Parts: sequence; C-alpha cells; structure tokens
Amino acid sequence: MRVVQVVTLVSEGGAFGGPPSVAVAQLQEMAARGHDVELVALWRGRTPAPRRIGGVPFVSRRARTVVPGRGYLGLMHPLLLWDLWHAMGRAEMVHLHTGRDLVSLAALAVARLRRTGFVVQTHGMVEPRTSVAARLFDRVYVPLVRRARCCLALIEEEQRALTTVLGPKAPPLLRLGNGMPAPRQGADERPRDGHQVLFLARLHPRKRPDKFVEMAALVHKEIPEARFTLYGTDEGSLQQVNQLITDRGLDDVVRYGGALDHSAALEAYRRATVYVLPSVNEPFGMTVLEALAEGTPVVCTESCGIAEELTRRQAAMVTDGSPQALATAVIQLLGDETLRRRLTEAGYRAIEEVFSIRAVVDRLEGIYRGSLPVEG
Repeated sequence: MRVVQVVTLVSEGGAFGGPPSVAVAQLQEMAARGHDVELVALWRGRTPAPRRIGGVPFVSRRARTVVPGRGYLGLMHPLLLWDLWHAMGRAEMVHLHTGRDLVSLAALAVARLRRTGFVVQTHGMVEPRTSVAARLFDRVYVPLVRRARCCLALIEEEQRALTTVLGPKAPPLLRLGNGMPAPRQGADERPRDGHQVLFLARLHPRKRPDKFVEMAALVHKEIPEARFTLYGTDEGSLQQVNQLITDRGLDDVVRYGGALDHSAALEAYRRATVYVLPSVNEPFGMTVLEALAEGTPVVCTESCGIAEELTRRQAAMVTDGSPQALATAVIQLLGDETLRRRLTEAGYRAIEEVFSIRAVVDRLEGIYRGSLPVEG
C-alpha cells in the first residue's frame, strides 16, 4: 500500500510538538512491513530540510508566515500545494495530522479534489471555538473533515470535542493511541549522572516549566548536588522561568539548554536520572513514553492522559502536580536506586504491552483497509 501522511510542520527543535513524531513512528513501522510511505510537511530550520526523517522519505517546503500573528496556523508555502497534489495522486491512502491551520486546510482540499481516500488524526488540536475567526475558518474546514473515512482521536475527551465541532454529520470517530518503538533494553545500564533531573517539553504555560523550577528549589534544599535542565522551544514561559531561577538563587543549579532535535532529545533522556513532566491536562504524554523507552524513571501528574495506566502498572511516580509533590517524588527517586530500577523495568513492560507502535499500526492497517468496525 502506498501511504502519504501530512503534518503541518517539522522543525529542527521539534517546535510543533507530538504530531511529527507520531507520523514518523507510524510511517517507520509501515515501511518495515513493506508499505511505500512518504511524509509531506513544511520545514523550519537553519539548514535545508533533510530528504529523509528517521528513514522516512520527506517532501517539504520552507515554512513562510502568510497570515501574520497567527503562529503555526498562518504558516504556508505556495509550492506545498503542488507537492500535496503530486504525492496524493500516487497514494492509495492519505493520512492527515490536522488542526485548524492553512496546511491542514490545503491538504484536506487537495485530498478531496484528488478523490483519494483519507483519514484525519487531530491530536487534540480541534476543540470547540467560538471566536469569529474560528467560525469563519470552520465554514470551510469542517465540511472537508466530514468527508474523511474516519477521524482518529487519542482519548475520550478528544472524541467528545470532535463530536461537538463536527456535529451529526461527523465521520466515524475511532480511537488510536500513539505508539512507541520497542524499548532499548539495557538503556538503564548506561552510565548516568546520578543527580540530573530533566524537563523536556515546550516552554508553554500548560507544560508548567515554572513548576519545574519551583520543584528544583525544593529538591536542592534536600539534595544540594542535584542539577536541573530544561530543554524545549520557548512558547511564552522562558522569561518567567529565567526570572524564577534568578529569584530563587538557582543560577548554578537550573539551566535552560534550548530546543533539541529528536536524536539529541533521546540522548538527553539517556543522561538523566529522572524525567519530570509537570504539565496538566496532557492528552497523552509522548515525552513520558520516550523517557520510559530510554530507561529513565518518570514523574508526571495525575491529569496526564496515560497516568492511570502508568499508576496501575507502577511504571511512574504520578503526583497531584504541586511543586511539593513533584519534589517529594524526585527526592525519592534520586535517593533510591532500587526504586529507579523497578520503575525502569515496569516502564519497559508498559511500552511493550500497551504503547507499542506494533499494536498501533496493526490497528491503523485495519482502518486504512476499512476492515475495522466503525465503533472503534
């Protein structure tokens, strides 16, 4: 089967979050099964776009801002329309990782004009909106999404939001998780800095990097040798983070290391003793799964979409998200190698048994072929 997937943006620093990683993981597994795959997206980076990402053929144009003041929503390149037309003309199935943005709108329109079967996956990006701009955009966007064979949602809350946005004419709404490659067994045996605590996510208010700094201040009082690093694209919180570091006298304890590409991010997990994700209402938590797959114990919050499963499997330290609770969990992990190893082993099992990309693509192949019931 020839499969084309489309995502809005791929960048050196992973600024667009989870959708590119999800697309690449799906396509890698499909390619390993003998399918002919291709990824199409805008590119943002200091260097020219690679021809392949993780071994997946990559077709791209450099991102341009065509609607100022709209962030990712206003990015586009006119020649991407040609790339989409050409790629979809040879595809048997098109998979659109879509939000309310110009690239998604263009991809939906081209798929419809090409009369190519397509599915959409929204990654929690399509929620009810009442602004004038959203209502105008939805007059074109929603009818196109309704023509999809199905719409893939990660969790129940996303399904409810899509039902509200798409209304009674919505396509079948199916559940599909975000799969991870098989864990790198033995990752926990590599040398690690025994007191390195990691934050790796967008510096966005919902990710709560400020709470990571407040947690660091509390841990530092108990374990002075502990060190803390934040990595990620600044999306509004860096100034607050830097001010907190200065105000708490943590300049030699907490540092911001900028954004990382995927390979550097994986290496950061491998070096860390503990990974902390303080974000609330996290739909799924791909960085949590990446850390688990690299053998790094995780501290997260109970509102993370996979927290219940991780708690049931005792595969992570799940907290209420307060700096005090985060600090207590981190102090426990830094001081207890046996606990770290137990969480690492449970994390490996969780990836293999629940969050495996193999299981996800088994389901995705059935969706592409139309062999799954619409109840999903």
